[in-house]
Formats: sequence, C-alpha cells, structure tokens
Amino acid sequence: MVRRLAHEPFGWRPTVLEVSLRRYRCTGCGHVWRQDTSRAAEPRAKLSRRGLWWALEALVCQHLSVARVADALGVSWNTANDAVLAEGRRVLIDDPHRFDDVQVIGVDEHVWRHTRRGDKYVTVIIDLTPIRDGTGPARLLDMVAGRSKQAFKAWLAERDKSWRDNIEVVAMDGFTGFKTATAEELPEAVPVLDPFHVVRLAGDALDQCRRRVQQATHGHRGRTGDPLYAARRTLHTGAELLTETQQHRLTELFAARRPRRGRSHLGHLPADDRRLP
Repeated sequence: MVRRLAHEPFGWRPTVLEVSLRRYRCTGCGHVWRQDTSRAAEPRAKLSRRGLWWALEALVCQHLSVARVADALGVSWNTANDAVLAEGRRVLIDDPHRFDDVQVIGVDEHVWRHTRRGDKYVTVIIDLTPIRDGTGPARLLDMVAGRSKQAFKAWLAERDKSWRDNIEVVAMDGFTGFKTATAEELPEAVPVLDPFHVVRLAGDALDQCRRRVQQATHGHRGRTGDPLYAARRTLHTGAELLTETQQHRLTELFAARRPRRGRSHLGHLPADDRRLP
C-alpha cells in the first residue's frame, strides 16, 4: 500500500510524499502488520516531519498565517493548525529543561485571536538571559491566555520557589498589572521597562510636543507644507540613520527658532518656549 503525506512545498506548490509500505503476515497466527514509517511521519499523521518543520518555520520566522501555511501544504486549516500546535507543544512546552538557568525574563501581551468572539490577548513570557549574557537569542518560555495581573501572577506561582528566587530582572511594558504581579511573586527581582517601550514612550512624548507646538503656531492640526508636519517622521529617525535630505529638513526646522521682531518663525510664542526634545 501507499501512504500519502503532505510534504515541504516546492516553491509554493503543494507536494505529496508517497511512501510505499510493505505489509507482513505471520504464517502461524495470521497477524498482519505494516512497515514502520515513524522516521517519515508520526503515526496517523497527514504531514511529513519535514513538512511539519517547514510549517513551524513559516509561522515563527516568516510570520505567515495558518491559512497560508495550509494552502501551501495542500491540507485543511484544521489539519495544519492541529499539527503545528501539537509539534510546538512537543518541542517547547513538554521540554523539561526549558526553565533551566533562567535569570532574566520578559513579559508582554500579544494579539493572538483576530475575531470578535473570545479573548484575543495572550501573555507571552520569554527568557532574556542569553540576550543579557550575549550568548544567543531570546527563548520563548510560555504563553498564557488573557492579559491581566492574575494571568502572569498565576503563572509565576506555578514555578518552583528555587526558580523564582533565581530571577534577577523582569522586563515589561508600562502595564501596572505585570509590575504588581512581579512585586508579589518575585520580590527580589528588579522590574524594568524593556527598550522597545522606552523608545515608544519617548516617541509618544515627542509627538505630543510637536502637536502642541503645531497648534500654538498655526492654530490647527498639521497640514501639507507645515514644517513640523513635514518633519514628523524625520524627528523619529536616529541621528546616525538620517539622510542628507532629512538632515537639511531638520536644520531648516530648527533654524526657524531664530527670533524676528521678538518672535520666532514657528509661531506667536517666545523663541525660548519653542524648544523641542
């Protein structure tokens, strides 16, 4: 007989791996069994091991949807989703050593479900110890349904006390619930804001300042031709990444602070009050 398995796509064309199976019969009892194909695929699985690994890489590394993966493999959405979840649980959740030597963790929420029904958020916990030590990339530790203090607190409470005592730093966003859960379950750990959210908060403060100056200068929101509106993206760009055009735009923008008849070119406020962060 022939066993057909969804295999790694050829380009984006679905590929079917056909495995010819030998069948054996015992001449004494008449029992019949088939050749072992566990190296090619799990028993009763519809995806080959290589096809399943391709699906995991497509979801994690290329950020493809389950629907796109299922279409490339030539299987149904449920088949692809069930196989990926089972394999992810086997290589990650069921790994008894994934919590070893964890000293720095990061926690954040992630939008998992893009539908109107059901909780669309999950709490993601990752190991940042390799990032701090410079030994490798971060590792996913677990994902918990929901986005709340209780979700993170319950996950921490499930860990061994020796593991919790070994945590030195917890990186998070500005959500108060994560900080409170950390203080209650990891009293010796230091809560810090992760770099992404620090930069984001600074960018939000810069945008608020720009809008305030725009309103004070022109009395309306930014429009095409307004210097501050034209430089809204340039102001968020790092100095080492600025092009010559962007540098010239910023030079002209801040040169407008020179006073003229006691007032600046940016508006009707004194030039000393026109300082941008």
